[in-house]
Amino acid sequence: MNLAKSTRYALYAAVEMAAAGDRPVTVAEVAGRYRIPPNALAKVFQQLVRSGVAVGTRGVGGGYRLARPADAVSVLDVVSVFEPPRDVAVCALTPMTAGDCDVSVTCRLRHLFDEVDEMVRCTYASVTLETLVRAPVAPRARA
Repeated sequence: MNLAKSTRYALYAAVEMAAAGDRPVTVAEVAGRYRIPPNALAKVFQQLVRSGVAVGTRGVGGGYRLARPADAVSVLDVVSVFEPPRDVAVCALTPMTAGDCDVSVTCRLRHLFDEVDEMVRCTYASVTLETLVRAPVAPRARA
């Protein structure tokens, strides 16, 4: 499951909001930390607000905070805003629907990819932003 840029930006923003607690975070703060174009990140924050994941406050001292406690927001809550669940009628291997494919009933690969997709979603659902904030940061391996 490849994530779109906006989804990755949203995850960075969500983790920063979780780490900040009640303190609002700004677009400039998150954009600078992760080297994200501020305009793109502003749109991501707006989408998080519209979906109910975050709340925004305008003016001096304003910014964005999570709408719920970090331990009540899963990674799937954030990912689902930008990556809706794949339609089970659509094959992960081809752009056609299962009805258009003459081997969809017996295709072992399709069943594998459907199962992997479900496992990924379950894993995202089981990890909260609080879990991510508390996890130790592993040092980057150098090539």
